[in-house]
Amino acid sequence: MFPLHEPLTPDARKALANFDDLTAALLARRGIATKEEAEKFLNPSYDLHLHDPLVMTDMPRAAKRLASAIIDNEKIAVWSDYDCDGVPGAVVLHDFLRKVGADFENYIPHRHLEGYGMNVAGIEALAARGTTLIVTVDSGITDVAPVARANELGIEVIVTDHHLPAETLPGAYAVVNPNARPDESYPFKSLCGAGVAWKLVCATLAVAPQLREKIPEGHEKWLLDMVGLATVADMVPLVGENRVLATYGLTVLRKSPRIGLQKLLRGMRVEQRRLTEDDIAFMLAPRVNAASRMGDARDAFDLFTTADETRADALAKKLEKANRERKAAAGAITRAVHARLKERSEVRSVIALGDPEWRPALLGLVANTIADEYERPVFLWGREGDERIKGSVRSANVHALELMRAAADTFVECGGHAAAGGFTVRAEAVFDLEDRLIAAHATLAPSTDDAFSSHADAAITLDEAAAPFLGKIEQLAPFGIDNPKPLFLIRDARVRAVTRFGKGEEHLKISVGETRAVDAVTFFAKGALARTASALAPDSRVHLLAHLERDTFSRANPIRLRLIDLKLA
Repeated sequence: MFPLHEPLTPDARKALANFDDLTAALLARRGIATKEEAEKFLNPSYDLHLHDPLVMTDMPRAAKRLASAIIDNEKIAVWSDYDCDGVPGAVVLHDFLRKVGADFENYIPHRHLEGYGMNVAGIEALAARGTTLIVTVDSGITDVAPVARANELGIEVIVTDHHLPAETLPGAYAVVNPNARPDESYPFKSLCGAGVAWKLVCATLAVAPQLREKIPEGHEKWLLDMVGLATVADMVPLVGENRVLATYGLTVLRKSPRIGLQKLLRGMRVEQRRLTEDDIAFMLAPRVNAASRMGDARDAFDLFTTADETRADALAKKLEKANRERKAAAGAITRAVHARLKERSEVRSVIALGDPEWRPALLGLVANTIADEYERPVFLWGREGDERIKGSVRSANVHALELMRAAADTFVECGGHAAAGGFTVRAEAVFDLEDRLIAAHATLAPSTDDAFSSHADAAITLDEAAAPFLGKIEQLAPFGIDNPKPLFLIRDARVRAVTRFGKGEEHLKISVGETRAVDAVTFFAKGALARTASALAPDSRVHLLAHLERDTFSRANPIRLRLIDLKLA
C-alpha cells in the first residue's frame, strides 16, 4: 500500500484552526505554521507581497545607469539566454525599452553555434554597432572574461541573473542577482532570470520619473505574462515572491493581447482564458525551448514581440513544427539507445551511453524515458557546437547528484538534484564513463524507499473525486516546485476498462468505479506502472495514487485522475 503523510500535530491543527482538515494539512506540509502565513499563501497580493527591487544589491546603480542610457539615447543591447526564461526575460526588456523610446537591440546567442552565456565574438560585434551598454538576462554571472572584453571596448555591462556565481564575480558596472553574494539583503533569493529583469524595469521606473511619464502607472503589470511564463517554465520554487509573480502572470497570460501567444495557444487547442501552469509546463515551454533546440531562439522571441498577425501565424506554425521535430529527434535517440541496450548480454546497474551526433539539449527527455523503463540511473551524452561533451542524467532510485559527486574526477562540471542533473565530461572520459559510474554507484549507501516513494496527502473515495473537492485543492494553485500538486490515495477501486491511446498507444487510461466511472490517465506509461497495468482486467481491484485535475480537452471538462502509480489490491 502507498504511504500516507503523518497527520497534523495538535499544535499545528490549532494554529490553522480556521481551515478544514485537508487544507490545514496541505499548508502545514508547505511549512506554513500560522493563520497569517496561510492567508498570505492563499491570497497572494501584488501590492502587499512584492519586495522593493531597490533593496537588491547593485539595483539602484543598475537602474540609474539604464535610465541614463535611455534618456541620453545610448545604444543598448539586451543579451539574454535562449531558453524559456531568457527569452521571456528578453521580451520584458524589449517591451519596456520600446515603450520608453530607447535605442536598443536584443542579442540572443545561437545555442549550438555560440553556446550558453556571453561570448567575446558577440560582444565585439555589438561594439562595432556602437553599443555602449549591455544588459544581460538570465546569464552573465560567470562570464568574467567576456565582461572584461566588453570593458576594454568601452561597453559597460549590467548583469541580471539568478544562477550561482563562480569564485569571482564579473567586473560589470552592476551585478544584479539575489544569489550573487552571501550577504545579499534582498529577502527572496529564488527569482527566475525574467523575474530579476522585471525587477530592473520596476526599479528603473522608480528612479527616473521622466520615464514614468512615458509609461502609465501599472503598465509594468502587463509584462507579468512573460514573467509568469518564465517562473513556471524555469522550475523555480513557487513560493514567496514567485507565487505572487506566477499567480498574476497567469492572470495576465489569460488576457494577454500578444497575437503570437494567441496563435500558439490556438494551435495547441488551449483556451487562453483557462490557461494553467500545466499548460505552460507541458505545452508552451516545450515549444519555446524547441526554437533553440532545433533552430534559433529568435523565432520564439519574435513570436512574442510581433504585432503582425501574418508573421505571428507563421512563427507559431514554425514553433509547432520545431516541437514536432524535437519529438522526432528525441524518438530517434530513444530507439538508438534501445538498440544498443538490446545488444548487451545484461543491463548494468548504471546506463551510460552517448554519441557525438546527439544534441545534448534533447537528452533529458530521452534519459527520463530510459530510466523509467530500466529503473536505474541513465547518463546520456552528446556534443555541443562548441565541441564540449555534455549530457543529462535521470534517476528514479539513486540520488543522481550524489552519484556524480562520487565520480567527481570524471566530470568537468555537474549539477542537479536527486532525480535529475546535467554534466560536462572530459572527452577522454566518455570511453569508460559507464565503468566509472558503476564503480561510484557501488560506493553509495543503499537508498531507502522513502527517498523516492511518494506519500499521499490523504485517502479519498471516488465519490469525493468531484468538482467541489478539486475547487478546494485549487486554492493552493499554481503548483510547482516546493508547492507540489496534492497526491491522493484511492483504495480498492474496481477496474471497469483499460485502454491505450495515442499514435503509438503509449498512453494509458483506466476507467474505475462502482456506480460512476472516473478516468485515471497517465502519459507515456513505462516501467513498473506499465507492467502492473498490463495485468489488469475488468473487475480487477487496484489501489491508485493520483492527482485530481480537469480534463480540458473533453466537453464539460470532467474531473479525472492523473495517475502516478498503482498496485493490485
